Amino acid sequence: MTCRHCHSSQMETVLDLGFAPPSNAYLEDLNGPEVYLPLKLLVCTNCWLVQTSYDADPTSLFSPDYAYYSSTSSSWLAHAERYTESIIARLNLDGSSQVVEIASNDGYLLKNFLRNHIPCLGVEPCAGTAAVAETLCVPVVKEFFSEKLARKLHQLGKSADLVIGNNVLAHVPDINDFCRGLKVLLKSGGTITLEFPHLLRLIESVQFDTVYHEHYSYFSILTVEAIFRSAGLRVYDVQELPTHGGSLRVFGCHTESDYSVSARVDDLRRREAEYGLKDIDLYRGFQARVDKVKNDFVAFLLDAKRRNLAVAAYGAAAKGNTLLNYAGIKPDLLPIVFDKARSKQGWYLPGSHIPICDPSQIQIYNPDVLLILPWNLAAEISAGLKSKLRKDCSIYTVIPALQKVGQ
Repeated sequence: MTCRHCHSSQMETVLDLGFAPPSNAYLEDLNGPEVYLPLKLLVCTNCWLVQTSYDADPTSLFSPDYAYYSSTSSSWLAHAERYTESIIARLNLDGSSQVVEIASNDGYLLKNFLRNHIPCLGVEPCAGTAAVAETLCVPVVKEFFSEKLARKLHQLGKSADLVIGNNVLAHVPDINDFCRGLKVLLKSGGTITLEFPHLLRLIESVQFDTVYHEHYSYFSILTVEAIFRSAGLRVYDVQELPTHGGSLRVFGCHTESDYSVSARVDDLRRREAEYGLKDIDLYRGFQARVDKVKNDFVAFLLDAKRRNLAVAAYGAAAKGNTLLNYAGIKPDLLPIVFDKARSKQGWYLPGSHIPICDPSQIQIYNPDVLLILPWNLAAEISAGLKSKLRKDCSIYTVIPALQKVGQ
């Protein structure tokens, strides 16, 4: 394999999670075959982009029945509202502006721009989520974003004052084509904002469960700046966010734009270098740290079984599927997972084949132990479940280490 950005063959393995089904390939029944793909991370020692070793077909990963709906999380909706208010004020957006969001999902974000009478357009290839956005009057182009599509939108007069991409950059197999598309779509004085989980936080907090086939690449400010430069773009500001266990929001513009570079960019570059994101020894030690988390988790579930404790999980999230499949967990150790997304209820988790149920049944199951798999939403989820669980029910998260919620 060569690097999907710089095409260097100087690649080293960072993490090998074996073979697993795509993390969002939920099963309606258990009577058919199931596809397993290699799940391995490599780092390019030329440009330091961390990336999966296998290019899964995006049309199969992001199918019409793709089950992730952004509006399921109330904290994410609040995050989107705060972003809308701040970016409108920062860029002075109004009724004459054009906003384009790539991977607009179910309209969770663009509906806020519509409320402020700002023209917007979503680009969303998944039919199910796009249909929900359209019920909110959000116009949607149902295609994967690319340089070719960007040129088409430019010709149609849809060049953007603001291009948004929240948690999409990692989902792109051809990262260079994607960024060239951003260049084409962006107006001369426009701004791009991209949010993505920060590689530094992934390694620091052993967030290996965020590794799955839908995520082709894992980014630092160092790698994003290099990729932007190759496309005629540059980063002029960055914000560090708590979302998804620690994310970056980068602000980009054309290389020739007169935006000055924020001191925050220089500071983050320095901290990434000091942490060792360009030091191969940092990556060589990651597998052992991951295996300790996995082994401790398996031991915990085996002990709970020996003690005849009723164990359940909450959140049929992609990150949970990575954890469960690498740990080899099946219904004998974890019989049930609850999730409020109706699109998942009545189905089974890929690989582990654990049934997904409506949270209204939690009181019937009455668990002694509840695992919150989307640990980044643990506070939100535990608060919402407080009235449904016994006072002596123990709630745990597994990443970055097995621990009780609130401790």
